[in-house]
Amino acid sequence: MWITDHHELTPVERHGDIYIKRDDLFTIAGVRGGKARTCRHIIETTPTSYTHGVITAGARHSPQVSIVANISKLFDVPCRVHIPHGPTTPEIESAAEAGAEVIRHRPGYNSVIDGRAKRDARESGWTLVPFGMRCAAAVTMTAAQVHNIPDDTRRIIMSVGSGMSLAGVIAGLDIAERATPIIGVVVGADPRRNLNTFSPGWEQTATLVPAGVRYQDEVVAHAPIPLDPIYEAKAWSFTEPGDLFWAIGHRDIIDAGAVRS
Repeated sequence: MWITDHHELTPVERHGDIYIKRDDLFTIAGVRGGKARTCRHIIETTPTSYTHGVITAGARHSPQVSIVANISKLFDVPCRVHIPHGPTTPEIESAAEAGAEVIRHRPGYNSVIDGRAKRDARESGWTLVPFGMRCAAAVTMTAAQVHNIPDDTRRIIMSVGSGMSLAGVIAGLDIAERATPIIGVVVGADPRRNLNTFSPGWEQTATLVPAGVRYQDEVVAHAPIPLDPIYEAKAWSFTEPGDLFWAIGHRDIIDAGAVRS
């Protein structure tokens, strides 16, 4: 069952002795997951008189540019995405098909594409959807989803990219006054700077472990649900009986016209 209301709780499923938080079931404009929820919130809460367009940056294998472009198309606003130079990936192709202007940068370091997107937003006056969803809204929107985590959850297992979803889960646990430990499986760059900014004291709740696989390499997980091959699939093997696996999202585009909440 797809969830289309961004204030609604996505379900928790039980599969044998493991729970799965299905945040990948939130969808808008055919794109899915927590990043999509945050992007919708950013665009919806920007006053109409200032939303002349939307700008973002993302890695070539990250679903961020596809998410932002497709949601921008839904809201009928132009979009520009800043990415590293290199071959076109399905995520970049999806952004272009949604009408986004794709701007490639060399060198394509995260700091470069992030900085160029920020400058573009300042100069154009367009709305910036931050690289990695690094904003307070990402924390707030994810924190609300902690509400239906079962009381007997032993640990929470989740993939960690920018660290913003992890920061949101920690915030939700704090609000609920719960001490459930989190294992964060790092699939990309070091997220600690973001965690220190948006979730001070995160070390008291979360332990970071390396995925042991390069970011751009895809993994197939033997899990009861389809998992994103770049993110969630790399964290699945860390799941043990009694754990809750947090499925943040999935890069696959769905038929938006067929969605039913």
